[in-house]
Amino acid sequence: MIPAAKPLIGDEERAAVDRVLASGMVAQGPEVAAFEQEFAALVDGRTCVAVNSGTSGQHLGLLARGVGAGDEVIVPSFTFAATANSVALTGASPVFVDIEPNYFCLDPRAVEAAITERTKGIMPVHLYGHPADMTALLDVAERHGLEIYEDAAQAHSASWQGRPVGTFGAFAMFSLYPTKNMTSIEGGMVSCADDETARMVRLLRNQGMERQYENEVVGLNNRMTDVHAAVGRVQLRKLAGWTKTRQRNAAFLSANLEGVVVPPTAPGAAHVYHQYTIRVTEDRDRFRTALAEEHGVGSGVYYPIPNHRLPSFRRELDLPETERAASEVISLPVHPSLSQGDLEQIVHAVNTVAKAGA
Repeated sequence: MIPAAKPLIGDEERAAVDRVLASGMVAQGPEVAAFEQEFAALVDGRTCVAVNSGTSGQHLGLLARGVGAGDEVIVPSFTFAATANSVALTGASPVFVDIEPNYFCLDPRAVEAAITERTKGIMPVHLYGHPADMTALLDVAERHGLEIYEDAAQAHSASWQGRPVGTFGAFAMFSLYPTKNMTSIEGGMVSCADDETARMVRLLRNQGMERQYENEVVGLNNRMTDVHAAVGRVQLRKLAGWTKTRQRNAAFLSANLEGVVVPPTAPGAAHVYHQYTIRVTEDRDRFRTALAEEHGVGSGVYYPIPNHRLPSFRRELDLPETERAASEVISLPVHPSLSQGDLEQIVHAVNTVAKAGA
C-alpha cells in the first residue's frame, strides 16, 4: 500500500534528539531560539515565535492582536476545524464564508459580503499548500480597515506573486505536525509583523511572563521544547529539497492523470503540495475503495464535513462551493518518499478506476 502521507524521520533527526537529551537542557532553550531565527528565512526575516502546536500558534496570535468577545473573524468553512476553533477559543465568533472553486481558498467576494461592524479580521487558509488570493484579500481588508491573520499550516515555502506566505498578515501560523511538509514531531511557528505582536505571543505561550515570576498578563503553557526544536531545525534544512520533489511529483501526476479534475495553480502562485487534491464527480467512497483494495494506493479526504456543519458550530448557511468540494475531493500521495514506480502505480490506479466508472 502506498500511504497517502508519510513522515520522514531519519538518522539526523534522531541524532539531534540525542544531542539535546545529553545536554540536559530539554525545555524551551537555545534550540528553540535557534529554530525561531532559522525559520525566519522562510518569511523574509519576520520575527518568529515557536509554540507547541499550530492551533496554539493561531490562538495566541489572535489573542496577541486583541481578538476577543464581541469580535468576528471571517474564515473558510472548508478547512480543518482548528481554524475556526482558534477564533472561538478567544471568545470571538468565526464567520464562515465560501471558497472559490479552483484553488479551495477563501473567495474574496464572499468575504466582502460577510463584513459587519463587528468584523475584526480575515483569516485566509493557504489550503493544501496553495496560497489564497492575497492581492484581492488585502484590498478588501485595507478598504474596510480589517486585519489579516494567515493560516499557513500547510504552506511552508508557498508564495503569492513572489512574496512568501506568512508575510501578509498581522501574524501567520505554520503547523509542524508530523504529516506537514516539515515537522518538529509536534509544534507550530508564529510569524509576526511587528515586535509588539511577537512579544505578546511570547508572553502568552509562557504563563504571561518573560522573566520568571513576573507575570504581566494571564497566559498559557504553550511552549515548544528543545527536543522538538532540534528535530525542526534538521527538517528545515531539508525543506527546500522536499518541496521541489513534491512539485515534481505533482507535475507528473497532473500530466498523466485522466478522468479526474487535477489541481490547477493560479498565475503567480507557488504551490507546495502539502496535498495533491483531485476532484471526482462519481461515488467518492467507491473510488477510494477501488484505489486501495484493487491497486494498493492510499488516499485521504480533507475535508468531508465543512466546519459550519460540524456539531461544534452547526449553522444553516448556503456555501455551494464548499459543499461541492467536501463531496468531491480526494487527496492522492505526493510526498517526497514516492519512487517513480509509485507515481506510475498511482497514475495507473486513478486512470483505471476513473475509466471503469465513466
